[in-house]
Order: sequence, then C-alpha cells, then structure tokens
Amino acid sequence: MTSKHAPPCVILNQPQLAENIGAVARVMANFGLSDLRLVKPRDGWPQERAWASASGANWPLDDARVFDTLEEAIADLKLVFATTARPRETRLPVYTPREAAAHLSADVAQGRAVGLLFGGERAGLETDDIALCQAIVSIPIDERFRSLNLAQAVSINAYEWKMTVDDRPWSKFEYNVAEPADQSSLLGLYGQLEDELEKAGFYHPPEKKPSMVRNLRAPLARARLTEQEVRTFRGVVTALSKGRGRVLAKLAAQKAAKGETPDAEG
Repeated sequence: MTSKHAPPCVILNQPQLAENIGAVARVMANFGLSDLRLVKPRDGWPQERAWASASGANWPLDDARVFDTLEEAIADLKLVFATTARPRETRLPVYTPREAAAHLSADVAQGRAVGLLFGGERAGLETDDIALCQAIVSIPIDERFRSLNLAQAVSINAYEWKMTVDDRPWSKFEYNVAEPADQSSLLGLYGQLEDELEKAGFYHPPEKKPSMVRNLRAPLARARLTEQEVRTFRGVVTALSKGRGRVLAKLAAQKAAKGETPDAEG
C-alpha cells in the first residue's frame, strides 16, 4: 500500500555536521521520505561530506531546501511536530513516535502538508522553536542515557511513519472540520496579537515577555485553527484595538471640554 499524498517533510534546525545530514538523508530514503529542509546549517550548504555519508541516497540531498529561519521552513505546513527528549515548559501534547505517526498519517490522508522538526546536535530544540509546533514527539529511551544521534531519532520516527503506510491496523481518522490554517497564517495572528498587547502594556515586567509570548502561542497552536478562525481572531484583535483608541479619544475630548489637560488625573 502506498500513500497518494506527500509524506512528512523532515526539518533539521541548525544542523552542525554534514555527515549527520547525510545519514539523515539515508534514513529518509529507507522509509520513503524525500522532502528535506535545512534551517541555517552551521557550515553552509551544499557540503560534499553529506553526499558521501548518504551512501547513494542522494535525492533528499539533491532537492534539499535551505532556509534562514524556522518560520520560513514551516510556513506552508498544516501540522508540525517537534521531536525532543525534553518537553520543557511548553504546554503541548506529548506523543510517542507511534502515536505521532498516526496523527501525521491522518492529516496526510486528507492531503495536508505535515512535518517533523529536529534540533541541532549540540542542544536540540529551543523552547521558542517548540512553541511554533502543534505537539511534541518524545522517544521513550532509557533515563540513564538520553542522548540520541540525530539520524537515529529521524530513523525511529520515519520507521513509525512507514508502518502507517504499509501496515495500518486502525480505522481511518475522520475529521469534520475545515482545513487547518497554514503556519504562515498563525504567525500573522501571533504577530498582530503580540504587537497590540505591547501597545497596551501587557508585558509586565518586561523581562517576562518571552515566556508570556510562548504561553499565548501554545494554546493557539494546540487549537489547530482554520483559516476562517484565524481571520476571525485577527478581526477581534483589530476591533479591540480600534475600540480602545475610540475610548481614549472620547475621554480626551471630555477632559478637553472641561478645560483639563489630556493627561490630567480625573
């Protein structure tokens, strides 16, 4: 059995070693994956050592795309899972690779573009990277030694994906909702909401802004908003910001009518 839709893409965020990128390409080819996306590879791209390590699995490397930011790399995807051994403080669903593969397979069956995000070899994914995703994939490995090679992590997830294509014992997932929004639409909503909150003085104290932003993004990511829902939320933010402006203008006019300065205490 083969899927009629594109399988998940593999996104490597700031990979370091060309040999590891090549090993990832080899694993991808083993399990029917071909869309490789690289975000700011440390030593640039292309790198001949990657092709040498791929052992003939050249097509993921030949067609690999390079991006300057993670946001650009995931912009066209409907669903992105972050693979990490440390969920950290981001409140997102945590799946095993098998559970994640089932969810990815369900979306792919609906013709949706999906991806698996992997961090660099040195430090993995940062909390801000994870906050852009809809769920976390955590491989259940022994607590005594949780360090996993990048290609190994990709291979475990790719294997579970392949099992959903070649041996699917469960019923097809059914969805009665409209298409989820693209990541680019969600990023637009995040930006508008966060800008208006900045103007309203919401981020207090200022040093807590990064964690507050993550806490705002996580529930919106979990909700898997449709394009219409994103437009509705953006309309709500616009209406609230305009309403606040009208109220401030009205108060200023009332004070002016009483002969008060705009910033005088009531």
